[in-house]
Amino acid sequence: MSRPLSSRRQFLTQSSLLAGAALGFPAIVSSRSPNARVNLAFIGVGGRAGSNIKELVGTALYPKGPKKEGEAVPAPQEPTENVVAICDVNSQHLDRAAAAFPKAKSYRDFRKMYEESKDIDAVVVSTTEHTHAYATLPALLAGKPVYCEKPLTRDIAEARLITEAAAKAGVATQMGTQIHGMPNYRRVVELIQSGAIGNVTDAHVCVSRAWGHQTKEEAEANKDIVFVTERPTEEQTPPPYLDWDLWLGPAPYRPYNEIYFPGPKWYRWWDFGNGTMSDLGSHWNDLPFWALKLDAPLTVEAFGPEPHPEIAPASMSAVYEYGPRGDMPACKIHWHQGSHKPDVWKNDPFISQWNNGVLFIGDKGMLLSDYNKHVLLPEAAFVDFQRPKPFIADSPGQHIEWLNAIKNGTPTGSPFSYAGPLTEANHLGNVAFRADGKITWDAKAMKITNNEAANRFISRVPREGWKL
Repeated sequence: MSRPLSSRRQFLTQSSLLAGAALGFPAIVSSRSPNARVNLAFIGVGGRAGSNIKELVGTALYPKGPKKEGEAVPAPQEPTENVVAICDVNSQHLDRAAAAFPKAKSYRDFRKMYEESKDIDAVVVSTTEHTHAYATLPALLAGKPVYCEKPLTRDIAEARLITEAAAKAGVATQMGTQIHGMPNYRRVVELIQSGAIGNVTDAHVCVSRAWGHQTKEEAEANKDIVFVTERPTEEQTPPPYLDWDLWLGPAPYRPYNEIYFPGPKWYRWWDFGNGTMSDLGSHWNDLPFWALKLDAPLTVEAFGPEPHPEIAPASMSAVYEYGPRGDMPACKIHWHQGSHKPDVWKNDPFISQWNNGVLFIGDKGMLLSDYNKHVLLPEAAFVDFQRPKPFIADSPGQHIEWLNAIKNGTPTGSPFSYAGPLTEANHLGNVAFRADGKITWDAKAMKITNNEAANRFISRVPREGWKL
C-alpha cells in the first residue's frame, strides 16, 4: 500500500534512528533537513532500475493494467523525491521515464549528464555492471551519495577504487543487495555471532543457477536463456533504440550481436560481467561475510571446467581461507555453483531439499539458511534452545535506509565500506578460477603473490575515451 507523502517522510525519520543505531557502521554527516526532497539522478531506467525508481520515489514506470474489463489504470503516484536527471543508452527506456518525469533532463551518456546537470543531490546507478564504477565514481568525487546495484564493480581494482573514493567522500552509499535488509539474514547473524552453534570453521554456500559456458543440453536442463560456446562472428545491426557504442562503454569494442543484449544475456561474458559468482555472490556470500565478520581472504582455490577466455563458467566451486578475526577462529568458505555440490548437500535428506542456501558448521551444531528462512541442526538438539534477544534492528528497506542516510546522516546496511570488500572477495573466486590454480592474496598490496600471471585479471585498461 502506498503511503501518503507526509507519513512516508515521518517514517523515514523515525525508522532511521533504529536502523542506524544497530547496524554498526559510522554515521554520515548530513546538514539536510529531514523533510527536504532529494534531487535524484537515475543512470539506467530500465529493468532493475524500474524497481529502484518505484522504491525511492513511489512512481512506477511500468504500471499494471486494469484487472477487470472496463477498470481504469490507476494514475501514477506523485513522486516523493525530485527526479532531476535520467540517463539510459536505450531510448525506449529513456522515453518511458521521460514521460513519467517530464521535468527531468534526459541523457544518453552519463558523462554528459555529470558535465551539465548541476542540481543533482544523489545518484542511483542501475546499469550493466561493467559500467558501474564509471557511473559511480564521478558522483563520489563530487561528494554526492550513490546507490549502486550489485555487484558494485566489474573487477577488483574498480572495487578498491570505489571503496576508497567513498571513504574519502564521506557520503551515504548503498549497494543494492535487498536480501541484506530483510529480517532473516539479521536473525542468522545474531545466532552465529552469539555462539548458537559454537565456533564456525566452515560454511558452504550452494547456488543452483548454472548460466554460462556449457553444452546445449546443459543449457536446456538448467533453463538458461542463452546457449553460447564462442564469440559470434556474425555482425548484426543494433536495434534503432540502442546506442551500442555507449552500451559498450569502457569494454573493448566488439560488433553488436543479439547474444549480448538485452540483459541478462551479457552477464556471462568476462568483458561485461562475471557470471554467477559476482552476481549471486553479492547475495549469498553476503550472509557468511556479515555473520563471520570476514575481510580479505588469505587464499582462494577454484575448481571446475577448463577456463574459457571469454565466458564465465556455468558450474564451478571455490574455497576461501580466512584467518582469525577477533574472537572468531580461522575458517573456510566453500562456494558451490550449478552442478557442484558438497557431500552434505548430496547425502543429507533434509539439506538436499534446499536448492540454494548457506550451511554454517560449528562445533556445537549447524545452521542452514536461504533468503527467507533458517533452521538450527540437528533440530532435536535445539528443541529447548533460547534464541538471543534481537540486537540488529529490522531495516525499513535498503532504499529507505539510503534516503535516511542522506537526510539524517544515519548508516546504511550495505555501504561501500562493506560492499567493496565483499565484491573484491567474490571477484577473487573468479580470478582463482581463471588462473586455474590456488592463489595467495595480499589485500594491502592488491596483488596475487604466488602467480604473477593471474594479476592480469585484477584490472583492465578501458577503451579509449573512458577513464576512472
